[in-house]
Amino acid sequence: MLAPVLRDVRAVVFDTDGVITDSARVHAAAWKEAFDAFLCAGPPQDAGRRRPFDVRDDYLQYVDGKSRLDGAAAFLRSRGIDASAETVSVVAADKERLFTERLRTHGVDAYPGTVRLVRALRRAGVPRAAASASRHAGELLARAGVLDLFDVLVDGGEAARLGLPGKPQPDLFLEAVRRLGVPVGRAAVVEDALVGVEAGCRGGFTLVIGVDRAAGPETRERLLRHGADIVVSDLGELVTQGASK
Repeated sequence: MLAPVLRDVRAVVFDTDGVITDSARVHAAAWKEAFDAFLCAGPPQDAGRRRPFDVRDDYLQYVDGKSRLDGAAAFLRSRGIDASAETVSVVAADKERLFTERLRTHGVDAYPGTVRLVRALRRAGVPRAAASASRHAGELLARAGVLDLFDVLVDGGEAARLGLPGKPQPDLFLEAVRRLGVPVGRAAVVEDALVGVEAGCRGGFTLVIGVDRAAGPETRERLLRHGADIVVSDLGELVTQGASK
């Protein structure tokens, strides 16, 4: 059974990386390798700029939930580096190469708690969508064996085709819930990224659920400040005991 907070929800839109699959760690590792290589190639006198990319704080603040180009530009600007289109493209392309290599080699898994919730929603007849700024979302979900649990997928390729702006604008989530055929005011969105919960809040979703995989007071408070109505460390918390698998 679903937790009471979900009983009046008529559709749920899930972010992919860090919510459905553990691919956020793969993205973060690829970003670190790409950014650190770029920073180390800079002038030796720019010690502050060359400080290594932090896979927790820098990832959450600057790149999590964003497209590759937007994430690369945001981080470079945070270090006072001119984020020209050429520079951003070079760093983003390197990250894409590294991520693809890691994905092909190691693959990803779906979070068991998320799978429990998605299956509980399906049993309750609640439509489910997966949405992601990543063009790899479909491949990630298929590799994790959960693609068929979702009625709709809107990924980075679809966002580019439709000209949807990136988070914190809500357009990606709004397109997903539109395809589910449910008014946004009756739908929930689930996100682990700060820009993602902000997008859900801006979009007028009835419920914005933040997922704090770090399970720390600082990240929880950040998610709440950016618009999450509730924060859980695992989505299995939203399935009541006694629900069958």
